[in-house]
Amino acid sequence: MGFLDRFKRVNQVQTVSQYKMITDEGNGYFAWNGNLYQSDIVRAAIRPKVRAFGKTIAKHIRNGPEGLKVNPDVYMKFLLEEPNPYMTGQMLQEKLITHLELNNNAFAYINRDENGYPYEIYPITATAAEAVLNKVGELFLRFTLRNGKTFVFRYTDIIHLRKDFNDNEIFGDSPATALTQLMEVITTTDQGIIKSIKNSTVIKWLLKFNQTLRPEDLKKATKQFTDDYLNIDSENGGAAATDSKMDAQQVTANEVATNEKQMIETVKRVYHFFNTNEKIVSSNYSENDWIAYYESSIEPDVLQASGEYSRKLFSRRERGHGNKIIFESSNLSFASMQTKLNLVQFVDRGIFNPNEVREILNYAPVAGGDEMVRRLDTRPTSE
Repeated sequence: MGFLDRFKRVNQVQTVSQYKMITDEGNGYFAWNGNLYQSDIVRAAIRPKVRAFGKTIAKHIRNGPEGLKVNPDVYMKFLLEEPNPYMTGQMLQEKLITHLELNNNAFAYINRDENGYPYEIYPITATAAEAVLNKVGELFLRFTLRNGKTFVFRYTDIIHLRKDFNDNEIFGDSPATALTQLMEVITTTDQGIIKSIKNSTVIKWLLKFNQTLRPEDLKKATKQFTDDYLNIDSENGGAAATDSKMDAQQVTANEVATNEKQMIETVKRVYHFFNTNEKIVSSNYSENDWIAYYESSIEPDVLQASGEYSRKLFSRRERGHGNKIIFESSNLSFASMQTKLNLVQFVDRGIFNPNEVREILNYAPVAGGDEMVRRLDTRPTSE
């Protein structure tokens, strides 16, 4: 059973009258035509961010009168770890951030039980989405899938991540306009390289015989010329000699010249569009390089996902009692070993607990490691 079957089942609960109530407001966004993700440059540019976002850990936090609790409700813990039968939370996060990078919009449908509690989350891969309102002003999203089918969901049941939120009131601006010219330059350059390689295999020498020969003799004489003078192991040192029976003329191929500098600059422009650089793409970054990339490119989307998950998975009343979803990520996992070892001094000052430091060092947690400890000489000033 695929995703579309589940969407169809959800869609069937909508009645005909509800569909008649919906009036199109005429605003929406349209996804890229699919060629963008086929580019190795674009895929390499977004992959570090996709993988890093997938490594973030979604947690349910409740900060109420009874104190701070992590994952207090089992149903929410399982929902974040396994949002649907087909993927884990990491896979869902990677899919959403991929859609976000390619289209500046990413959608996921929240399936709720009869009591309104969420128990499944499905990513929506749509070719178009439209914002529509019913007669009472309730917002819906109408999705057009790749098979041409359309489905309508309440906006309150949709996790919606967006970037470049400017012109449209609901959707992020599509990157298609900004990237079209860049992708055309890259495609033209790639085609030029292919043509250049093909041209390197065309005929380089034209042999003109001054007498009439049989076809088999022509092939034999041509092969003899090739073996004697065009073989890299030839003893003639690259020099060719002919008699009056044959004239040899070199043919210069019209090879397509590629501007290497221009191509490098075009690739840089694509990287800059996706807020990345060559060091990040090639995994040749330093500790400071990654921290700067994380804070400028990844952290804003982590915060957006935390807010969107919180307001869509919890009601206002539940959020008022301190419930929220956070995506916990430690950019210190990319720090040097010296920096990681220096975190030990944060344990005895009550900033980290032992298990948090062990996680950064890629060690398994230990019993009692979640308890905060503090050195005896670091007491509150009131004492």
